[in-house]
Amino acid sequence: MDERMTNEETEVDLLELFFILKRKWWMILLAGAAGFAIATAFSIFCITPQYQSTSQLYVLSKETTLNSLADLQIGSQLTKDYKVMINSRPVLEEVIEKLGLNINYKQLRGKLKIDNPPDTRILSLTVTDPNPQNAMEIVNQIAASSSKYIGDLMEVVPPKIIELGIVPEEKSSPSIKKNAVMGGFFGVFLVTGIIIAIELLDDTIKSEEDLENNLGLIVLASLPEYKKK
Repeated sequence: MDERMTNEETEVDLLELFFILKRKWWMILLAGAAGFAIATAFSIFCITPQYQSTSQLYVLSKETTLNSLADLQIGSQLTKDYKVMINSRPVLEEVIEKLGLNINYKQLRGKLKIDNPPDTRILSLTVTDPNPQNAMEIVNQIAASSSKYIGDLMEVVPPKIIELGIVPEEKSSPSIKKNAVMGGFFGVFLVTGIIIAIELLDDTIKSEEDLENNLGLIVLASLPEYKKK
């Protein structure tokens, strides 16, 4: 019996919250619009656009025979070693020196991302930079310098450059649409949470039902509200 009454009270409370949110729909809508506008403006004026350019290397073992299973396995293992070597200080410092970059090798390493697609011996080098021309030049120089460095150090056939990076025409970040939508949702959730919190913390008596639910008193009579004309 007690459990049933508790469930009924919970349902009534949720229904009341629904009607409260329904009455204040304009506040929620306004908050969503404000969040949308703020996120859009922040993405346009406060976030520096970034561009990405990608170059690809093909990993070869010393004597490549495509019919050799052992060679394929060795090549797959070499990709892991090559990823470390491409990120090494000698390679990155050579790139900085040849391009005359005003950054250190750690900063350049932060711009570089290396991926190895599953079941392949291909390494994708991606450089992110605010300048699209710089992104292309850096990734292509990293590909060239790392290929030469790996070949000389390991005395193997160096990785072959199968695709050079190009000047990106579209920025990779920020995504203005994505940020704007997220800002709108955040505004809606924020104001909705505030409204619900205020309602839950408000313990004032507003009706006969509140008196019965909060104090357990039975209302025998009530005076109608008098409005003087």
